[in-house]
Amino acid sequence: MSSIQVLDTSDKKISVKLKGVSLQYANALRRICLNGVSIFAIDTVDIIENTSVIVDETLAHRLCMIPLKTELSAIDQSDARVMFVLDSENTETSKSITSAELSSQDKEVKPVSDQIPIAYLAPGQRIKLEAYAILGKGTEHAKWNSANVSILTHTDKEDEYILTVETTGALQPKEIILAAIDELAKRLQEFKEIISNLKK
Repeated sequence: MSSIQVLDTSDKKISVKLKGVSLQYANALRRICLNGVSIFAIDTVDIIENTSVIVDETLAHRLCMIPLKTELSAIDQSDARVMFVLDSENTETSKSITSAELSSQDKEVKPVSDQIPIAYLAPGQRIKLEAYAILGKGTEHAKWNSANVSILTHTDKEDEYILTVETTGALQPKEIILAAIDELAKRLQEFKEIISNLKK
């Protein structure tokens, strides 16, 4: 009989024991935990003004790679889009812009930390932009990876594995596991339907 047992969990990482699960399914679950669970990431950046030394493309890339907290239960995934605004100007001394200055229209979707560096402004420089985050999966781009680490190790027993997942902060580790199980079940059902149609 198949089962899942939580061995260790924290805000950043979770380890679970998979019993009665074949290697193929266990590895599929590992891969989905890494890049198959939908999370938010900035996808489009409209730069209104940028007088810093950082070129627009580099600035946009930095914003896209900032992990964003994602509340899947509160989201209509069919049309999910969140706008962010950044307007920072330096008038006297040099200063660093961090993710704390990135304002979100959705209080639930925000950077996982306020201390992520974005740019450095010298006196008289300014950055003003609008950015838009959408749901995506790591199979499309690494910015949508829900986990930094997803490792599967074999125990000394047949069909028994330990899955360890470390989150990027977008989701709680337990949420990644549960969402990955749902995604795997969905894919298997779709595959079953495809095979059934071929037999007709």
